[in-house]
Amino acid sequence: MKRSRRKFVRQGAALAGLGLFSGLPLELIAARRKTIAPSEKIRFGLIGANSMGWVNMRSHLQLDEVDCVAICDVDQRVLDRRCADAETITGKKPDQYKDYRKLLDRQDIDAVIIGTPDHWHCRIMVDACAAEKDVYVEKPLANSITECKLMQRAASQYGRIVQVGQWQRSGRHYADAIDYVRSGKLGKISLVKVWAYRAGVGAIEPKPDSPVPEGVDYQMWLGPAPERPFNENRFHFSFRWYWDYAGGLMTDWGVHEIDIALFAMNASAPKSVVASGGKFAYPEDAAQTPDTLQAIFEYDDFNMLWEHSTGVNTGNYGRGEGIAFIGDDATLVVNRQGWELIPETDTEDGRRSYRVDAIPEQPRVGDPLVEHARNFVDALSSRKVEDLKCGVDSGSVAAINAHMGNIAFRTGRKIYWDAQKGLFRDDAEASALITPEYHHGWKLPSF
Repeated sequence: MKRSRRKFVRQGAALAGLGLFSGLPLELIAARRKTIAPSEKIRFGLIGANSMGWVNMRSHLQLDEVDCVAICDVDQRVLDRRCADAETITGKKPDQYKDYRKLLDRQDIDAVIIGTPDHWHCRIMVDACAAEKDVYVEKPLANSITECKLMQRAASQYGRIVQVGQWQRSGRHYADAIDYVRSGKLGKISLVKVWAYRAGVGAIEPKPDSPVPEGVDYQMWLGPAPERPFNENRFHFSFRWYWDYAGGLMTDWGVHEIDIALFAMNASAPKSVVASGGKFAYPEDAAQTPDTLQAIFEYDDFNMLWEHSTGVNTGNYGRGEGIAFIGDDATLVVNRQGWELIPETDTEDGRRSYRVDAIPEQPRVGDPLVEHARNFVDALSSRKVEDLKCGVDSGSVAAINAHMGNIAFRTGRKIYWDAQKGLFRDDAEASALITPEYHHGWKLPSF
């Protein structure tokens, strides 16, 4: 394959620049932990430990009352590494599992963190709820619209506390920005822009199929996904660029940004979605999902524009990622670093005036990842779903919208949502993408 001007990056390199804040050395986390009586401990199991699963577990272990007693992963190398990491923090090595069901069978586990690839989220989360475990599940909530709705039902039916890992909800500067948006001071908001320009997501160099690495349970990794030979490009971090397992940048970064946009605007389902894009940055690489995409979501009184591009970092307002609420009096721009207010201006008799006072960037404070973990643990004590910053009902909104954006792209036309029927209006092809087909004997949960 001919190389573009942008260099290839190895799997996992795209983790750089994600804006993750919970990066304290393990030894420092261990030194800061206070001794807690065993009766006060909350015993966690981790399912899927390679990337964000471990980041989430590490964030929870910064809370004194949290213990990690078991880790499940299909890759023995990951299991060994993460169990050693957990032992460094807690002083005790967690038990190891390759089949999550055996971990869920344990009566001494109170809650689980699900950090698997997206195509596994629904089945594991529903099984965890049925096993009377509370759940912290990575975003996107699921890999399809139907799975999101099934997960909502499971949490309700089994009475479990379920937090979705859309941790920007726990960022204090995001909360301040949302309050300002809702204050009405921006004027009429008719357009919201959300975007992610990711230079760290490079081309996926094509690789041949190969034998399954030693120590990997590949059939368990595939789970409900279609049968395919093992290929390194579809494993670990880069799984997210293949439709069998995930939805590309739309459901990776898009869920975070769309979540804040729709939460601030008190919006849920769009009336219509249209999308355009393709593999323009890296047309010859091995990924399936588009590296360049624009999608327009129409709601009752505003439009939301999502856009992403790989290989570049400079996006709207000079920010690589963010959300812009564009009002007729001012625009509020927020991202992981902070927020600012850019006022509209009027000119009269040659003199320029601002409609509202500008607000310089208000920087991020604290560690939203740890604060999101703290919120989950507090809700485990209160047993109040309404205490969660991003419970399953709220967290499903961004995931469902992101999947709609991908469906519009994959069908190549404007799609119209019928909220009463839960289908796309007069569009069998689009509606067929709402519900996934499970394989290898795994069944879609039913209620």
